[in-house]
Parts: sequence; structure tokens; C-alpha cells
Amino acid sequence: MFTKEELESFKSRKEVLKLAKVKGIDLKKHIENREYEIELAKLQEQLVSLQHWVYQKKLRVAILLEGRDAAGKGGTIKRFTEHLNPRTSRVVALNKPTDVEKGQWFFRRYISQLPEPGEIVFFDRSWYNRAVVEPVMGFCEQEQYDQFMVQVPEFEHMLYEDGVIIIKFWFSITKEEQDKRFKSRLKNPLKQWKFSPVDQKGQELWDKYTYYKEQMFTRTHTNFSPWIIVKTNNKRTARLESMRHVLSRFEYEGKLKAGSLLQPDPNVIVRYYRHVKQIDI
Repeated sequence: MFTKEELESFKSRKEVLKLAKVKGIDLKKHIENREYEIELAKLQEQLVSLQHWVYQKKLRVAILLEGRDAAGKGGTIKRFTEHLNPRTSRVVALNKPTDVEKGQWFFRRYISQLPEPGEIVFFDRSWYNRAVVEPVMGFCEQEQYDQFMVQVPEFEHMLYEDGVIIIKFWFSITKEEQDKRFKSRLKNPLKQWKFSPVDQKGQELWDKYTYYKEQMFTRTHTNFSPWIIVKTNNKRTARLESMRHVLSRFEYEGKLKAGSLLQPDPNVIVRYYRHVKQIDI
């Protein structure tokens, strides 16, 4: 690494790069990290402006983050909410239903979590558990699954008619990347809690997940509530581009100053259609 004296002596970027080459220091990763942090800070600043505008306009915004296990949903939500006012934003990550909830209409426990006027709510998994995870893992009956698939477009259309803005993300990663992230979790004491018996089945049941995921897209992708696929193995890219997509959806005060910063990469952010090329097939 550079010494204190060397850092204090630099007068230009060119001098830094020249000495780094001599000392065999790879600055690429450091430069990428710095660029990411700068972009993230700019987008988070815009999210604060968006939140203030949503509150003033009394809008109700629900952002659903779905995807296979270890797809990066939680990390993305953390960056979304890092600087938001907790009074008008919150995260919903429901546990498995209680015995009482199992006897109720499936959507009931989610309805109670929907955003109030002026609020943004992030769902770390949502009612779409019943579309993919539950049938794959055998947590619901075929009749329950069939009923859900019929009802969910109607449920979301009612929310749409009532003014609730729903943004549905699917975070798409490859099978190899999922396996890599699972192994990383097991090695990290701070992340081991994220690994569950359901995760262990993720690789084994990959094709079954794919089948139900495709059924979900085909039957629940609508013009009033479309699926947005975040197609990348890079966690940081997924975070930045999903933020850009959300910001691009609204005409809030101060948006024009951000300019091209808010244009999502069309190679990463893809509106679902039947023949779209996916990486988690």
C-alpha cells in the first residue's frame, strides 16, 4: 500500500497510477468501490426527495422484492431505506402464517401491511410466496395454489383502482451465483442466520423453481402491475439499477436536476415478456 508520505505527495491522478504500477498495487477494485459509493449516495439523495414528495402527495407505494434465495433482496432493501425517514417508510418481512392466519383469506395478513397515505412500504418477499416457494416446498395444497393464481391479478387490480402504486421486482441470478452466495453465507458468522433448510433445497429444486416462476410471470404480469426483472449477478449493479427504476417511475420535485443518473440500464432492468432472455432458467 501507499505510505502516508506518498499519499501526501501526490499532485495528480497520473502520479497515483504510476506509483501504483511500480508497487504492483491494483487500484481497479478501489476505483470501482469508490464509483459505486458515489453513485449510491446520489441515488439515495434522490430517494429522500422522492419520499418527501410521496408524503406531500399522500401517495401509497408498495415495492415488492422477489427472487430466488440469496438473490440480493435484503441487501437492496437496506440500501433503499438507509437514509429514508422511518416515519413514512417501512420494511415488511412476514414470518410463516400462524394457525389463525392459515384459516383466514390468504391476502388478509398482507392487506394490513399495505402502505398508508404518504408511505412507501418495501416487501421482502410478499404474497408471491404462494406462487413459487410454497408449491415448490410443498407448503400449500394444489387447490390453494390454483385459487391464488386466479385471485392475485384481481387483487392487484383492486389495489390499482384504489390508487395503490405497486412495483414488482424479480431479482434474477444464475444457479452458479446462487451456489457461490450460499457457500459465502456459511463461511460468514454474521450471515449464517440467513441460511435456512429452504435455502439448502434451492440448488436441488432449481428446475422446479424455474417452472413455478415462469407460471407466475405468465399469469400475473399485467399492464397495471407488471413484473420488472433485475437481470444481473452483480449485487451492486442490481441495487443501483433497481433504485433508478423506482425513481424513474415518478415525476417528483428535483428529479430534473438528476438527469441521466436516473435512467436504468435496459440490459439489467427488463420488463417481463414471454421471450425475454433470463439468466436464472
